Amino acid sequence: MKITVRDISQIALFTALTAVGAFIKIPIPIVPITLQVFFVSLSGVLLGSKKGAISQLLYVLIGLAGFPIFTQGGGIAYVLKPTFGYLIGFILEAYVTGLIAERIKARNIKNIFLSILSGVGIMYVIGVAYLYLINNYYLGKEFSLWFAFYYGFLLCIGGDLIGSYFASVLCYKLLPIIKR
Repeated sequence: MKITVRDISQIALFTALTAVGAFIKIPIPIVPITLQVFFVSLSGVLLGSKKGAISQLLYVLIGLAGFPIFTQGGGIAYVLKPTFGYLIGFILEAYVTGLIAERIKARNIKNIFLSILSGVGIMYVIGVAYLYLINNYYLGKEFSLWFAFYYGFLLCIGGDLIGSYFASVLCYKLLPIIKR
């Protein structure tokens, strides 16, 4: 894969957008929604699988290096936070979303939305599993799988479904422009 200045700029842009998205919160009861999943989805579809995943890997590495770009800060100790699994999931979400979006023949809102949902599903599987494992085996909390699923998926998925739909509409509009 040949990396151009345009590629580097696009990767950096989506790294920055994901960081900004961590601090744009839509307040709803119990779990506020951030725009991170929205920007991760956009990176996968608009940049493609590899560049989208690189943008999210860069986001995670910058946060782990100590820059406070995650929702609760940054630093290497963040790997021990129950929500770190979602950050790992962002990398795979961008990759899977991009991979599916690259392979769909009919690029319409429905197909883009389905590719985004596939990536979001991967992110949630990793996030919920990590949430469960860290709470039970590191923090020593009695945290059932049902509670991890409820807290880490059910409370959040509504906002992410809405964001994913808007991301698919935006991608549908932007793809022809970006491909020029």
